[in-house]
Amino acid sequence: MAHELILGLSLAFAAAQGPATNPPPTPAPPGTPETRYCLRVDPLPGSRIETIQCMTRDEWATLEIDVDQEWAQNGVRVIA
Repeated sequence: MAHELILGLSLAFAAAQGPATNPPPTPAPPGTPETRYCLRVDPLPGSRIETIQCMTRDEWATLEIDVDQEWAQNGVRVIA
């Protein structure tokens, strides 16, 4: 009987949580053409040390990186 009660309460709690949804990604803060956006980048081959690089939106775009898409996961800071 206790197992049925626990199972019932577990199911009720899970249903009350609602469906899991991912929040929309947070875009990078706005800035001027000279504003630099600092992002975490993969380590260089042979290294395990993560690096942070700061570039303007145009410089990131030449590397085919969309700052707004990467900002939520890899954004560090903005240098105005």
